Amino acid sequence: MSSSSGGPINPPLHASPPNAFQYLWRNPWVRAVAFAVVAYMTYLLAGQVHTVIVDFLVAFLIAYLANPLLNWLQRGRVARGLGVFFVVLLFFGLFALVGLLLVTVSGQLVMLVQKLPDQIGTLGNILDRLTGWLTDRGVGGLTNAREQIITAAQSYVQNLGDNLVPLLKNALNSTGTLFSSLIQVGGVVGQVVLILLLSIYLMADYSRVNATLLAIFPRPWQPRALEFSGLIGTAVGGYVRGQLLIALFIGVFVWLGLTLIGVPSAAAIGFIAGAFNIVPYLGPIIGATPALLLGLTMPNVLFTEIAVVAVFVIANQIEGNFLSPYILSRTTDLHPVTVLVAILIGVSLLGFVGALLAVPLVALGKLTLQKYYYPSRIYTEGP
Repeated sequence: MSSSSGGPINPPLHASPPNAFQYLWRNPWVRAVAFAVVAYMTYLLAGQVHTVIVDFLVAFLIAYLANPLLNWLQRGRVARGLGVFFVVLLFFGLFALVGLLLVTVSGQLVMLVQKLPDQIGTLGNILDRLTGWLTDRGVGGLTNAREQIITAAQSYVQNLGDNLVPLLKNALNSTGTLFSSLIQVGGVVGQVVLILLLSIYLMADYSRVNATLLAIFPRPWQPRALEFSGLIGTAVGGYVRGQLLIALFIGVFVWLGLTLIGVPSAAAIGFIAGAFNIVPYLGPIIGATPALLLGLTMPNVLFTEIAVVAVFVIANQIEGNFLSPYILSRTTDLHPVTVLVAILIGVSLLGFVGALLAVPLVALGKLTLQKYYYPSRIYTEGP
């Protein structure tokens, strides 16, 4: 056939038929099975290399926390590499300080537990004065109570000495074998070195690493990935930085308070209280135990114990009523009951690691709900 102008008529162009793979991929069940297989294989792979994943995440968190300091140094015309060197020196200084303080407080507690049986006599004198004061005011039946308290204290001290002293001595003796574990593949020290090396590379090329991680997502997803990473930075990064500031205050406050009272190893106990306060409300509880035990060695035991309790109660009240609401209100804004429930659930699921992760994950969930769920039609209009 030809057109009126005499030229041939071109046949209409048709799309090429789909191949077998495209035809199968159109089936939603095939896609569901494929995604399920990929997810399962990813889960198996993650289980095999979970240690590497955890090391990378810890190193990335270190780089993330150090990045504002490195940016501030760069604005002061300090080269990025030199700033990373300063951060590494700070890390080693803190690591050495931690070891020194832990050895100090462990040695003090060993001597304390060994001397505790001698303190039972002091406890008896205190109980004699207390029971005499109460008896003069008409309170009777306290003789048996005194004997029961003394017996219970002796039993407690005996059990404490049998269980705690060997543990503390092993911790002190392990200092000499710490460096020998460097040659053990997969040892704790080797893992710390690996995390440190990873964090150094991540701190040096932080912006490039972020761009590489972002490039993993398809281009249409990248704006939403950046938005969600901002939420993670607000919830997790802001929470961790805030808790570090609060832990620093708790450590310094407990150290100064116990120093004024005269409790031995006040700096070490302050460090323990501050370090464990990264998990909210845990620091004063953990730090008060060695402080109360060491307070038994003081001449005026009753006054010292009351003063120690007062120091930790005041520190906890300042944290809960002033510091946490002020520092964390812009990042988490979680009710104390929510924080406690999250910590308890985290401990029951993953132990101490769960306690560390619980609050920032709950904060991230709350920000996600506020950002995506509450403005959605599902929430405003109903399903």
